[in-house]
Amino acid sequence: MVSTEVERYSEVDPADVPSAAWGWSKVNPRTWHALGIFVTVFLLAMLKGNHVGHVEDYVLIVFAVLVFAVTVRDWWGRRRGWIR
Repeated sequence: MVSTEVERYSEVDPADVPSAAWGWSKVNPRTWHALGIFVTVFLLAMLKGNHVGHVEDYVLIVFAVLVFAVTVRDWWGRRRGWIR
């Protein structure tokens, strides 16, 4: 006889990820956002150093801007419902 119970579908198969049954298969987006801000601040903090040239400064600034842009885009997209 066919069961009348509703089967919940999750994106992750518990056979692939055993912890999926407990809901631990994804990382909280707030964790990614906090990590993105931390990496941005860390990259900008590395501007103060004992290097003479400014090429390193430009590379650090470009990477910090890229990380910050990706973090803000993800945060804004999740807030607006564009990203789940």
